[in-house]
Parts: sequence; C-alpha cells; structure tokens
Amino acid sequence: MKLISKSLIAGLVLVAGVAVAKEGVQDPTVKARMDLMGTIGMNVKVLGDMATDKVAFDAAAALAAQEALVAASADIAAKFEPQATDPVAEAKPEIWTNWDDFVAKAGALNAAATSLDPASLDSVKAGMGAVGGTCRDCHSTYRM
Repeated sequence: MKLISKSLIAGLVLVAGVAVAKEGVQDPTVKARMDLMGTIGMNVKVLGDMATDKVAFDAAAALAAQEALVAASADIAAKFEPQATDPVAEAKPEIWTNWDDFVAKAGALNAAATSLDPASLDSVKAGMGAVGGTCRDCHSTYRM
C-alpha cells in the first residue's frame, strides 16, 4: 500500500508541474505534447484520487479515465517524435538520443494502463502502483 501511495503522490506532483509549465508555451509541437501529458495527468489523478480514497469510487468515471489513459499513452511516441524545443518545455534532449528507451517507457505506461481493471476500487488500487511507477520512471529520466 505504501508503494501505491508514493507512486500516486509522485504522479500527482508531476501533473501539477505540467499545468504550470503550459503557461507561455509557443511551439505548437511542444504545446501538443504538453496537452497530451496534461490529459494523461488528469486521468491518472482521477484514478489516483479514487485509489487513495480522496473521492468515492465511481466505476463509470474509472472506466472513462482508464480508457482515456490507454488512448493518450498510445500517442506519446507520435507526439514526441518531432524534436522541438520551447523555453518552457520540460522534455530533456535525452528523449531523442535514447529514443528506443523513451518509446519503451511510453509502452510500459500503455501496458500498465491497459491492464488496469477499472471495475472495482480494489482493482484500481492494485493497478495504480504500476501506472504511477511508469510515470515516475520516465519523468525521472526524461523530464527536467
């Protein structure tokens, strides 16, 4: 349970950072990436808030968040493939020099999101450790 809580807290902190960073972005490619990460973060927050009992479990909301997370995580490589920079971008250049690893990390998030079962609170709690862990793994390597 402590692992789940630590992963969720880390994920929620990362979500907050994306929201602040989007202010002032000028490059449309970078904005599209940040919007995608915002979508991912928002849906991780929905599931994480349920998993940590901050909000009541809602099966329909959990399913919608899980489906959105699966769809968005499948789009990470496509959004990051064009190397673009912006003064407010938080993506490290190592994304493009270690592209295969970055894509593998994005795939790990997609696999974790796909395997998360949104049918019950217990299954959401069980799946969120993997989701939070993949977010933390990628962000600690590829995000400033």
